[in-house]
Amino acid sequence: MMKQLIFVSIFLLFGTGLLLVNDFKSDQLKFPRVKQAYSEKEKCIKDMLLELSIKKVHIYIRAFKQEEKLEVWGKDKDDQRFKLITSFPFCYSSGYLGPKRRQGDYQIPEGFYEIDRFNPESNFHLSLGIDYPNESDKIQSNASKLGGDIFIHGSCFTVGCIPITDDWIEEVYILAVEAKHNGQLAIPVHIFPSKLNDDNYEELIKVHANYKEFWLNLKEGYHYFESTRLIPTITVNEDGKYLIN
Repeated sequence: MMKQLIFVSIFLLFGTGLLLVNDFKSDQLKFPRVKQAYSEKEKCIKDMLLELSIKKVHIYIRAFKQEEKLEVWGKDKDDQRFKLITSFPFCYSSGYLGPKRRQGDYQIPEGFYEIDRFNPESNFHLSLGIDYPNESDKIQSNASKLGGDIFIHGSCFTVGCIPITDDWIEEVYILAVEAKHNGQLAIPVHIFPSKLNDDNYEELIKVHANYKEFWLNLKEGYHYFESTRLIPTITVNEDGKYLIN
């Protein structure tokens, strides 16, 4: 009897969580824009994943401000290493190279983030929220208001977000929905000033020497993924520095 009670408790604890994840896709498909996106894009996305031998996709997103490019990487949920699925140009960009440190600076953030919101009724077609400000941002900024509501979204205009047109946000949004449907609890979004190889880093700090240490810190995370195709474990110390493991 005790074993049966333990089994039921485990099922309720884990089985209910799985049900909630699986219901997420069904709930998203109730929204007209998401339903239409699936109608137009689902086959194309399935074909892309099939070519990469990915059955149940998990994703990783990274963006480069200088190159104005957003990349979507993926892997099968049972694999470890990521493969490039597709990439998109920014449709518009605001601000300049360097981190976002206050509300109203027009900056696209730089750092290590995660998707924290799905907005199927966005003013910019569809949008995926980024959890800016993160702990590092809060520590390193001395502003009273850091701002927020940073998204990857549709349309072709923004102040501090990453717009990639209505057409292409549908593909990213579907991939993110599928990843969550497949049990991915956290979808990382890493935003860099540029591709931080050695040469690019040296060129960047010639012009922006005040970001030398900050970008060197981001470079650690960039290099980790470039050399392993694995997502690093990232924590933040008391000074706001990212610790890459």
